[in-house]
Amino acid sequence: MTKRQVAILCATFVALFYAINFSSAKEVTPEHVGPFGLTWYRVIFTCAIFWTISLFAGPKEKVPLKELPLIALAAFCGVGFNMLTFMWGLSLTTPISASVLMVTTPIIVVVLSAIFLKERLFPMKIVGIATGFAGAALLIFLSSAPNQIGADPTTGNILIFLNSISYSFYILLANRLTKKYHVFTLMKWLYLFGVLFITPFGIQQGLAFEVGEASNFVLLNIAYVILFATFGTYMLNIIAIRTLKPSVVAVFVYLQPLLAALIAVGLGTDQMTWTKAGAGALIFFGVYLAGKKKKIREDFKPSTN
Repeated sequence: MTKRQVAILCATFVALFYAINFSSAKEVTPEHVGPFGLTWYRVIFTCAIFWTISLFAGPKEKVPLKELPLIALAAFCGVGFNMLTFMWGLSLTTPISASVLMVTTPIIVVVLSAIFLKERLFPMKIVGIATGFAGAALLIFLSSAPNQIGADPTTGNILIFLNSISYSFYILLANRLTKKYHVFTLMKWLYLFGVLFITPFGIQQGLAFEVGEASNFVLLNIAYVILFATFGTYMLNIIAIRTLKPSVVAVFVYLQPLLAALIAVGLGTDQMTWTKAGAGALIFFGVYLAGKKKKIREDFKPSTN
């Protein structure tokens, strides 16, 4: 296989792993472990993996103290608040609704780029932004979560939307940091700060989880969330980005809702409705219009959820 074919295969697996994550995490939380507890496990183990790898691979870079506040802010947006709202929201809504709402990230980045980077908003982009947000609003307030006791889809969808906003801020911050530091240097510090942010919220739920009483099915799903949906997806995405243009890699984020829907319906963890399909169509059309004119510098990479 050529390098390009390998890169395309990696990007495809990234989309697939993320899509499976919506159903895999849903199998675990909130029934077996609280959403904050699962996030705590996810960040702690991934942090340990990155710090261990950094001992044997990558350059031995030193991060100046003056850079740590910016890295901490990026960690708050891309690891702490991002993952907490994702897991909490997913525990209250459905895999299909969550995966569709995540596609609003490119639209949000366009808005933030206009505000903070002074990039021009053309009429077509404004129409796209309005259309995409209309689809998100439709999904947030009209979706239901079938067969879920205690589910609150409206709150869950709002949390997923906040997750997308948080990750969009992270993209802007990471754009500067990735130009300065090696990937292992940056990720080990991001996840270290992520552990500090998430531990106060997740340690109680995490310690309350009885590992010895959990079934192999539950433990395998937790392992999947940590190894494949967190660490694995990031590493595969890096391989793809090194060979493919970021704009090409970005296309694969749009596979997630389709794959997530097929997986969730196949596993019986969710069902497709006209509301979800209609809202998804509006969001996709909005993303298309928002990115139709000028290319946005912050290319839209898949979320690390």
